[in-house]
Amino acid sequence: MTEGFRPHRPAQFAPEMEWNAWGTAEHRTELGVEVRTLLEQALGVHPRRNSLAESDVRLTPTRLASEHRSGLVRLLGAEHVLDDDATRLRHAGGKSTLDLLRRQGTDPQAAPDAVVLPADHEEVLSILKYCAAQSIAVVPFGGGTSVVGGVDPDTGRLSAVIAVDLRRLNALTDLDPVSRVATMHAGVTGPQAEELLGTHGFSLGHYPQSFRHATIGGFAATRSSGQASAGYGRFDDMVEHMTVATPRGTIRVGHPPASAAGPDLRQLFLGSEGTLGIITEVGVRIHPIPAVIEHRAWKFPDFVTGADALRTLVQSGLPPTVLRLSDEVETGLNLALHKDIGRESPGGCLAVTTIEGDERYVRDRAAAVQAILGAGGGVDLGAEPARQWEQGRFGAPHLRDALLEAGALAETLETATTWSNLSRLRTAVTEALTGALRKGGTPPLVMCHISHTYPAGASLYFTIVCAQADDPVRQWAEAKKAATAEIVAAGGTITHHHAVGRDHLPWMTDEVGDCGVEVLRAIKNALDPHHILNPGKLIP
Repeated sequence: MTEGFRPHRPAQFAPEMEWNAWGTAEHRTELGVEVRTLLEQALGVHPRRNSLAESDVRLTPTRLASEHRSGLVRLLGAEHVLDDDATRLRHAGGKSTLDLLRRQGTDPQAAPDAVVLPADHEEVLSILKYCAAQSIAVVPFGGGTSVVGGVDPDTGRLSAVIAVDLRRLNALTDLDPVSRVATMHAGVTGPQAEELLGTHGFSLGHYPQSFRHATIGGFAATRSSGQASAGYGRFDDMVEHMTVATPRGTIRVGHPPASAAGPDLRQLFLGSEGTLGIITEVGVRIHPIPAVIEHRAWKFPDFVTGADALRTLVQSGLPPTVLRLSDEVETGLNLALHKDIGRESPGGCLAVTTIEGDERYVRDRAAAVQAILGAGGGVDLGAEPARQWEQGRFGAPHLRDALLEAGALAETLETATTWSNLSRLRTAVTEALTGALRKGGTPPLVMCHISHTYPAGASLYFTIVCAQADDPVRQWAEAKKAATAEIVAAGGTITHHHAVGRDHLPWMTDEVGDCGVEVLRAIKNALDPHHILNPGKLIP
């Protein structure tokens, strides 16, 4: 620990998300009459269902034996071992469209048999050792924001499953301002991280769409990528060291600032999704709170031209902090929702940039960005469209919920590939989604954007909206299967930042190969020989 530093916690615990929606009620989105009319006329969307009241939800009965509950109470205290229906329901899975559709079903719903709330690393370690001895499955639970089935309460071959909620592990435990490294508990949420670091003049700068609720441990366990990744990198780029509790004991990984002592063991746990251990503490790179932030938006005539300009910018080594490009369909929808933006320049593709830092850095970098994007065919639209995007950047999941309530199916999927393959992959996935959904009688609106860029390639993030079929769970499963088959065939990754979870598991062997799966299984057997950790995720 840095000399003189005293660990401290945020002012309050993070708010818990609603059981049947993303986020909290204060951020709910309501669709206007114009939007509902457009959905009905363009996509044939009609209201299909009434929301199920929480009192009408039925959960599967708890399977945790009374002696096992008593054993956990001895470890944590009775107030930190919960098996009431309200708590179990709020830990029954993540927040994908399929999760929310299933949660409206009238059949008994799977839920963890109990939820435990440890206070520190040692208590997490004791839970794992106890559950390994008693053959109880364990699902680590941070913010519950998974959209790929990553926190589903699977038992595997075991008799019961508990969720380990890490909200009490929420302290900034160390800060080294000279090295610019902060160490935080895994249960610290995105806003809490900014609150805790902000009191010392620092920021993490990691802003995924899940920012308001996801946690530091979850960011690491899923290789999260934030919206400022062009400037600050993915979360796995930020991680300097981690402490991990496993059924076999404690592992501490990371050697600042670098090491040649064999393979970097951090990579075992970055993206491990709670299948190899529970991350309890993470040391991350931080930066001073930026003195200046410049917003700028650009219009390109088409997606190919815009993508090529982004590639040139990134490969120049002079990227902005935020860099994203919406395709023609997404741009058109955004401009329709914000009619005051871009009225004089309809059509085309909208790019958004922000640049953060001190005044001189921002001035010089902005000039470089302007020169490169302008030479690449971009038309400067000024700051307002970029500010509009920033103000609404965490709102898409709330809009998704409103669309579901209106009778639309709204879902996303993401991938990444090389620059030379980008257009081919985008076309293949768009056609697969359109074909699969049109075949079922629900022609979709398919939108795409680039939000994460690298010298060698970029991500593609697709948003799909169509009318719900009679069985919307099957409807989306078939469409995603068709799209993922095209991703694999066209050389994309099955997931860029959503992680594998349960939903992408059928294609994991395609991603890493038979030998790679054997390696993952061998590591699993070494660290978790009784296979209690997050069954049914990541490892085929």
